[in-house]
Amino acid sequence: MLKNLKPRLQEPEVQELLSYAVFPDPDQVNETVQQYVTQSNLFLTGYEDEEQLVGLIGYEHTGASEITIRHIAVLPENRFKNYGRGMISQLLAEYNPDTLIAETDQEAVEFYRNTGFVVYSLGELYPGVERFRCVFEKEDDEQEA
Repeated sequence: MLKNLKPRLQEPEVQELLSYAVFPDPDQVNETVQQYVTQSNLFLTGYEDEEQLVGLIGYEHTGASEITIRHIAVLPENRFKNYGRGMISQLLAEYNPDTLIAETDQEAVEFYRNTGFVVYSLGELYPGVERFRCVFEKEDDEQEA
């Protein structure tokens, strides 16, 4: 079960995980923390295993049935154990959006692709860094009938 992390934004464990999801510069992490503090439309939840915070997912509702993932991170020693996929599954189960969207770089493209997202290149949005839009759309029940 995902737990609300907004009351825990100042904890080192939460900030460490956020640093994996943003450029790991202290100023960038602080700016990200402030966004979650000041913007009520941003949600930050985490997953604990044996009372250790192993992952987090930050998101916002960007449409009537659309959620955009702003940040997702798992502790390096816990990667490839399906925590990231599990957090996305819980998000889908809780809100049942028609569309789930994320933007990422080359490093995370395969994670999203393997989780069922369709990946589109956005080109070089920053010099030398290609960005990708990852989209997960709920299957249309009428097509299955």
